[in-house]
Amino acid sequence: MTSTTATASPPALMRLSPDNWKLAILVGLIVSVLAAIALPASASFWVIGVMAALIAAAFVVNAYRRKYYGGLLVAPAIAVLFVMNIFPLLWSLGLSFFAYQSNQQSIRFVGLANYIKVLTNDIMAPANWAALVNTAMFVVLTVTAQMIVGFLLAMLFAKQFPLRKYLLILVLTPMMLSVVASGVFFTYYYDPTFGILSYVINSITGGQFILMDSKVGAVTGIVFADAWMWSPFVMLLVLAGLVSVPKYLYEAAAIDRVSKWRQFWTITFPYIRGLLMLALLFRTIEAFKLADLVILLTKGGNDTMTISYHLIRIANEQNKTSEGAAISYLMLFMVIVLTNLYLYIANRRSQGD
Repeated sequence: MTSTTATASPPALMRLSPDNWKLAILVGLIVSVLAAIALPASASFWVIGVMAALIAAAFVVNAYRRKYYGGLLVAPAIAVLFVMNIFPLLWSLGLSFFAYQSNQQSIRFVGLANYIKVLTNDIMAPANWAALVNTAMFVVLTVTAQMIVGFLLAMLFAKQFPLRKYLLILVLTPMMLSVVASGVFFTYYYDPTFGILSYVINSITGGQFILMDSKVGAVTGIVFADAWMWSPFVMLLVLAGLVSVPKYLYEAAAIDRVSKWRQFWTITFPYIRGLLMLALLFRTIEAFKLADLVILLTKGGNDTMTISYHLIRIANEQNKTSEGAAISYLMLFMVIVLTNLYLYIANRRSQGD
């Protein structure tokens, strides 16, 4: 009687093969974490880079052996996306768990200490919360102004009138300008000595008018400049919905003698509601990152410091790289929460319809 010994094959995850991408990811993550904790920053950078290349090579070999040629064709684009976006994102996330300053060479692991510091420190926390409150204020004011002005402009340009094409190009011009150019323009526009706004008001009141001399004036100037730049973006989205409304619906409503207000709510608004919500989402995310106009117009003075500008000052001017990374990921978390809340409300509305 002969007995045969069957050798048990190793699990698929532990199989040593150049196309085992699951094992490559596991090894890459473990080695990267250990390297980030135990090795100097200069050494861990290259170790993590090698691990990323190992994972990418495993994916490529797996796609070639299984004849996933579509994946191979998009692999260069994915590689560029990883190098330009994903890797810096992961690297900055790792820095938020270390004590590191850009003007020093030392680095050590501190866990969640940076997050706790920016939220509870007696020196940093009040400034962080004040900047966050100002950011929320700017989000509400700028987005509201852009939605109202953009919607009214779209309703205007949805109709045919003389010189419509040329006026539309003129209205779209602010969106094509760089933020720096727009900020410099409004700096001169608000200037108390030779600015157009100050000149007009001075000629009426007879006294010197300085818009940026108070918080209300500074906030108004920033909101007006931001709405001037980005209301055309909202207008374009809404206008795309308005021109897609079938004309026969309005003709049928006119025959039934339906009022203009009723036509708007039953015919026009359903076509533009989705685009309005999309514009609201995009502009809310962008307004949450408002920093450039604040830098150019007030430099954070008169209590106009936003969380993005506050982050720039901490990370770049004060060289507190790890603390700046922690603040940036707290911002990212808040934006993700707001986005998911928006999507939840939008889905509930669509299901209700």
